[in-house]
Amino acid sequence: MNMPPIVSPQEWETARQELLVKEKELTRARDALAAERRRMPRMAVEHDYRFEGPTGPASLLDLFDGRRQLIVYRFFFEPGVGGWPEHGCYGCSFLADQVAHVAHLNARDTTLAFVSRAPQPDIERWKARMGWEQIPWYTITDRFDADFGVDEWHGTNVFAREGDRIFRTYLVNNRGDEAVGSTWSYLDLTALGRQEEWEDSPVGYPQTPPYKWWNLHDEYGEAA
Repeated sequence: MNMPPIVSPQEWETARQELLVKEKELTRARDALAAERRRMPRMAVEHDYRFEGPTGPASLLDLFDGRRQLIVYRFFFEPGVGGWPEHGCYGCSFLADQVAHVAHLNARDTTLAFVSRAPQPDIERWKARMGWEQIPWYTITDRFDADFGVDEWHGTNVFAREGDRIFRTYLVNNRGDEAVGSTWSYLDLTALGRQEEWEDSPVGYPQTPPYKWWNLHDEYGEAA
C-alpha cells in the first residue's frame, strides 16, 4: 500500500484544518440541497394502495400510523429474489442494519416502514432473525412498487399527508440510498426536514430549537 507520509503533530493539524474547510463547504451544500428538497412540488396520490400488515389489511394511509410524514423503503425479500426464502437481498439487509431507533423519527411526526412482496409469516421470521423488530413491515399486494419506481430496484419514497389526502414528496434510489439510516439522513429527505429553527424552510413550517426535542428513545412518551 502506498500510505500517506508520517508528519509532526503541527503538520497533521495544518492538514486537518485545510481539509476541514472543504468539509464545511460540503456540509453547507448538503444543507442547501435539503432546503431545496423541502421546496419540491408535491404529487397527489390518487390510488388507494393496499398492503397486508401484521394485523391484517392496511391502506397507504394506515402506514402513516397517524403521523404527518411517511418514509417507505422497498426491500427485496420475496419469491424470485436471490436467497429466498432463507434471507433477503444483501444490500437491502445492509441498509436495514443501519436504521437508527425509529422513536426519534416518530418524535418528528414521521413514520418509517418497509415493504416487500414476502408473506407476513416470512417477514416476521426474517425480522426476528435479524433483530429488526422495531421496523414496521408490510406486504405489497398491488401495483404500489411499479407506480413508485421500486418494482425492479430498491428505493425510498417519501410521502406527506393533509388529513386523508396523501402526497408523494421525494424518491431516492440507487447509490443515494446507501448512506441513509440515521435519523438525520431520513429527516433530510422529508418535506418538513429536521424541523429545527436553523433550517432554511418555507414560512410556516414546524420548527423548534435544536437539542430541545432530543430524548432517550424510550422516554419520548413521557416528554409528550
